[in-house]
Amino acid sequence: MSDFRLPRVSPEAEGVRSADLLAFVDALESRTRWPHSVMVVRGGSVLAEGWWEPYRRLGRHLLYSLSKSFTSTAAGLAVAEGKLSLDDPVLRFFPAERPAEVNEHLAAMRVRHLLSMSTGHTEDTLPHFARRPGDNWARTFLAVPVNRPPGTHFLYNSGATYMVSAIVQQVTGQKIVDYLRPRLWDPLGIVPPPWEECPRGINVGGWGLSLRTEDIAKFGQLYHDGGVWRGQRLLPATWVADATSKHISNGNDPNSDWAQGYGFQFWRCRHGAWRGDGAFGQLCLVMPEQETVVALTAGIDDFQGLLNVIWDTLLPALGPRRALPANPADERRLTRRLDALSLGSAPGGESCWPSSAAISRRWYTLEPNDLDLTRVSFDLDTPALLLERQGGSTVRLPFGWQGQWAEGRGIEVFGIYDGVPDEGEPGRSDTGHAIAGVAYGDGRPVSTSGGWRADGTLRLTIVLHRAPAQVHLSAKFTGDELRLERSVSGSFLGGVKEPLIGRLTEG
Repeated sequence: MSDFRLPRVSPEAEGVRSADLLAFVDALESRTRWPHSVMVVRGGSVLAEGWWEPYRRLGRHLLYSLSKSFTSTAAGLAVAEGKLSLDDPVLRFFPAERPAEVNEHLAAMRVRHLLSMSTGHTEDTLPHFARRPGDNWARTFLAVPVNRPPGTHFLYNSGATYMVSAIVQQVTGQKIVDYLRPRLWDPLGIVPPPWEECPRGINVGGWGLSLRTEDIAKFGQLYHDGGVWRGQRLLPATWVADATSKHISNGNDPNSDWAQGYGFQFWRCRHGAWRGDGAFGQLCLVMPEQETVVALTAGIDDFQGLLNVIWDTLLPALGPRRALPANPADERRLTRRLDALSLGSAPGGESCWPSSAAISRRWYTLEPNDLDLTRVSFDLDTPALLLERQGGSTVRLPFGWQGQWAEGRGIEVFGIYDGVPDEGEPGRSDTGHAIAGVAYGDGRPVSTSGGWRADGTLRLTIVLHRAPAQVHLSAKFTGDELRLERSVSGSFLGGVKEPLIGRLTEG
């Protein structure tokens, strides 16, 4: 796959100072929480790239709603091939799912309204997929009242993107992940990725796609270059221009990147830019005036804050695109910084605590809990967290001390979903997985780091390799009692969970 990699050049070769990129990386790390990867591309060449350990260059990452921009691309290709028109009525494709009563707004809904999030709904249709029994999401979508004329009102509506996927599959006879293979994945050198499916075997469209950071960067470069990749036209220039143009107003706040207009599953941004994005910091940002693309994955809560870091620190560094004098010393400093990125400082505290000998390898019997865990133990010599479940099976989760990460296999009891099927898995999820992102199996790759805090609390952070989510555990030991507090970030199932309470027992 090396022939498909973007070329690498020094920042100065593209008119950017290595010192400025170093300042950008520092700001990204200090002003946001849990960045996972970043790649800055200018003129089609990579100037800087880095992955915060334990995230890795070749690891796929769940994109959440950045998936929508790829669904839009599939629709644009189907339009270009004459299989679809933006002005086709949505009801035309679903005669069997048509409601008994069709109001004028539903009858007027077109494919373009699905793409521009202007269907006329006054609520997101996605939650209905979980609330209503059955596996026919198209029928559920069409049953939700359409209260406004399509094209007049912006409402972020992931169910609309699902409908685009369903329509493309119907007119092409292929799931969009398969339809895109000869048209997008193969030309860009992207290994065909996993993409979640609804119970009827349709890619969910609005979420559930997983890609590598460089895949995101190549996709952004393709759109930056008007649909041309290495001399080969993959997308019509008219589609690229149309998809990234403003089709509907979504606000009037000049300081918000969510109020600059919406295209066909792309957001307009300040500074003449546009982007595809997904929850918790999954980003494909195209800055045409600066001839720059930024690809980024993260597990953050403040997306506007992330964009502000780019505008405040990277944008000013992107002067005229002409070569600057080489600066090997600064370039080496930047490279060393990028090579040493790590989330390892997260747990904090001391590497050892005087009470370790009284705690290590002792079992705590837990009060009844929602995770069906019966006992827990901490092996502080190996080190590892041991969890015993109903029925007696034990899961061992190794962890590293104080900034070091130990790799293990994840456990579904923590309720976190990485979204990436393992090899040979069908990638199908039920509505619970699709709506909330819950775990659907054991054995997912994770890395864990731990450390003692000054108050005697043992803090563990569990990072999913293939998703934005992190699980945070705080073990407080008081006499014979254990209080295991837990919280989740970077997930729609995030927040503080009920603590687990246990008492020291023998055996």
